[in-house]
Formats: sequence, structure tokens, C-alpha cells
Amino acid sequence: MARIIKFEKNDCAPCAQVSAYLDNKGIAYETINPFDEPELAVKFKVRTVPTVIVLENDAIKNRIIGFNPAELDQIAL
Repeated sequence: MARIIKFEKNDCAPCAQVSAYLDNKGIAYETINPFDEPELAVKFKVRTVPTVIVLENDAIKNRIIGFNPAELDQIAL
């Protein structure tokens, strides 16, 4: 099963849109603020928020930057 990580920061409108979208689709994810955990941001090469990382067997399967419903639909399958 894939693990989904969403990098976001407080008061980020696109971040809230991504959360609402994932919640609406019933997709489980964990949220990380890259400013609170910079080592994880570096590890996953996160340069902007929101960034959604889909991991499968600890390898990055997909990376979605920004609020992009067409790309987010791919992980909803």
C-alpha cells in the first residue's frame, strides 16, 4: 500500500484545497510542515508547498506540486 505525505504550511490556501480534495476522496495522508521538519523537506527535495509525495516501498512513485485535481485523481485510484 502506498504512503502519502503532504507537505504544507499554515495559512496556505492551495494547501487547504489539497487537504479538502484528499479528505473528500477518502485518501489517508500524513501532513508535514517543511519549516518544522526541514530534514524531511531536504530528504524529499520539497521546494514549494503544497507538495504531495506518494511513496511505495520507500521509493517516490509520484510527486504532485500545487493544487492539481487531474494529478490528484491519479492517486485516488
